[in-house]
Amino acid sequence: MPIQFNRSLIASERTRKTNLQLGVYLAVVAGAINAGGFLAVQQYTSHMTGIVSSMADHWVLGHTQLVWSGLAALVSFLLGAMLCAMMVSYARKRQLASEYAIPLALEALLLLVFGMLGSRIDDFDKFVIPLTAALLCFMMGLQNALMSKISNSEIRTTHITGIVTDLGIELGRLLYINKTHPSIAKPVVANRPKLILLGLLLTGFVLGAVAGALGFKHYGYVTTVPIALSLLFTSLVSIWDDIKPRARQ
Repeated sequence: MPIQFNRSLIASERTRKTNLQLGVYLAVVAGAINAGGFLAVQQYTSHMTGIVSSMADHWVLGHTQLVWSGLAALVSFLLGAMLCAMMVSYARKRQLASEYAIPLALEALLLLVFGMLGSRIDDFDKFVIPLTAALLCFMMGLQNALMSKISNSEIRTTHITGIVTDLGIELGRLLYINKTHPSIAKPVVANRPKLILLGLLLTGFVLGAVAGALGFKHYGYVTTVPIALSLLFTSLVSIWDDIKPRARQ
C-alpha cells in the first residue's frame, strides 16, 4: 500500500532499509532541483564549496554585488539546516510521529513557492533571481540536514562530492589485492552494503538531475509541481497520524 509505504519511509523508527529508500528518493529530488534551479538562476544551489570559492573570486575582482549574493546563498543554506534541527528537536521532545515529516512538508511548500517565483523572473530578474537562489539554498540546507539527522550523518543527498569520495575509497578496497597472510596483517575488505548505498545515491542524483534539466527545458517551472506533490504526499501521512487523535477529541 502506498500510504503504509510512505508512513514507513518517513517514520521516526528507522531501519537501514528505510534510510536507503528515503536517501535515494531525496537524492533524486535534490538532483532535479539542482539541475532545474541552474537553468532558472544560473547557479547550483547545494554546492557551498563552489559558492564560497566564487565569493572569494568576486571579492578579489571587485564584484561586490555578487559577493553579497553568494553570502545570501550561504546564509540561507545554513538557516535551512538550523531550522530543520529545531523542527526535528521540537517534534522529538513531543514524541510526534511527524518528527521527520514536518521539514519535508516545508520543503514541498517552498518548492511550490519556487515555482511561483520562477514565473516572475523575466519581469523582475534583478530582484527575483537572488531571492530564488537563496530560497533554493535554504531548501537544500533543510533537506541535507534532515537526511543527515535521520541517518546519523551517514547519508547526505544534496551534493555528491562526499559520495564520490567515499565511493572511490570503497572501490579501492574492493579492487585491492591482498597478498599478505591474514595472520600478519588484516585483509583489506570493502564495505559492500555501503558501496551499494553510495552507488544508488549517486545514480539517484544523476537521474534526478537529468529529469530536472529535461523538465525545465521543455515544461519550465511547472516541473516543480509533481516533485512538490510527491514530497507532500510522503510527509502528510505521518503529519495526519499526529493530527487525527486530536481531531477526534
